[in-house]
Amino acid sequence: MVGKNMFNILIVDDELEYREVVQMILSAKGYSSQTCSNGKDAIELLQKNHFDIVLTDFIMPEMDGIKLLKRVKQKSPETEVIVITGFGSVENAVDAMKEGAFTYIIKGNDPEELLIEIEKIEKIKTLENDNRILRNEIRNVDFMLTTKNFKFKKSIEVAEKAADSNINILILGESGVGKEVLARHIHQISSRSANHFMAVNCSAFSNTLLESELFGHEKGSFTGAFESRKGRFEAAHGGTLFLDEVGDIPLNIQVKLLRILESKKIERIGSNRSIHVDFRLISATNKNLAMEISGSAFRKDLFYRLSSIVIEIPPLRERREDLPMLIDFFFEKSKKELKKNVHTIEKSVIDFLMHYPYPGNIRELKNIIERLVVLSEEGIVRRVDLPEFSIYALEKNHMDEIQPLKDVRRDYEAEYISKVLEKCNYNIGEAARKLVISRRQLSNKINEYGLK
Repeated sequence: MVGKNMFNILIVDDELEYREVVQMILSAKGYSSQTCSNGKDAIELLQKNHFDIVLTDFIMPEMDGIKLLKRVKQKSPETEVIVITGFGSVENAVDAMKEGAFTYIIKGNDPEELLIEIEKIEKIKTLENDNRILRNEIRNVDFMLTTKNFKFKKSIEVAEKAADSNINILILGESGVGKEVLARHIHQISSRSANHFMAVNCSAFSNTLLESELFGHEKGSFTGAFESRKGRFEAAHGGTLFLDEVGDIPLNIQVKLLRILESKKIERIGSNRSIHVDFRLISATNKNLAMEISGSAFRKDLFYRLSSIVIEIPPLRERREDLPMLIDFFFEKSKKELKKNVHTIEKSVIDFLMHYPYPGNIRELKNIIERLVVLSEEGIVRRVDLPEFSIYALEKNHMDEIQPLKDVRRDYEAEYISKVLEKCNYNIGEAARKLVISRRQLSNKINEYGLK
């Protein structure tokens, strides 16, 4: 639910003592509130601030509760109004509900009645907010899977054909290409869409924490296990479990995962009791699992279990035809979310965005555009606000000597990681946090590129 301190309530009553008592009750429950003594002051406050609820006395001088209710609903229809009335004015309070009041409370009754009604409104608004977020996520997923690229179209077609089966799917692609977006799409168009989509980034946890995250644990099974906890397999029962960066799962957990895929039963840490789980598994990785298998870092039998259907998402640099559409989408999204009025984008910025190789793929494109919108001045997006490392990478790719793209990307990534390590005084943990990758991933990159 939305935090109570984010829930704003306006108390309108001409009795000072009553206002103070109600404010104390709300404050004790963690609600944020303001008070005023009449309808005119209430309207002024509503023009300056957003309120989720207005509590108004029915009988007040100059502007009574009904008039205030009408003004509130004209100005802010989403704001709920609770009318507070005396015993002799219940009929009038019922009339107020016909005008749009959420309910009425009789002054002098148990304050718990008021708190119950406020909690009802809070739950309704939280549900509405969750539904709005879900609708936006679905719209974003739909857009992100709109493409003119032939290879990506084929990948989406395979995903949609496989969606209604229970077959395991492995999604391959570089970091930032949208593997989770495709996984969510598969879930949303499947027969499991009414149930949970549970996503786990396997590289974000240590070995012990990942085991607990996936399988759950019993109270007292290890230090800090103060209560029993369901794992993600149980939480995904009836729905879809998405294991991102599955190539980073340690070998001891790979063995357990293989057993679960065969039996559809799990055991929490510290328990011998088997629990039946019904889930659809989608996995994703940016690693070359064939190389991981040859290096004994990934089990071949698990690979075969995960990869009944393999879908590869092409990197953004191979989807140049989609760039104009994606650039427009992220500019509009950023303007709305960041509340910035942008009316002009310098041509050199568009040129850059159309030719940059995007080693971080769609995630990097989104981040660059958000940065440009945040730093824009007087509604103008300027080239001077482009990230320096991105300009450097673009200029590097304009050299006379033509190299294979994978070599250029490798050289740039090695050089950039080296600079980040230097800035972080070679603290691998801090550098990994700033690069938004796991410590293990960064260590692998350091070894791969021979960095000191």
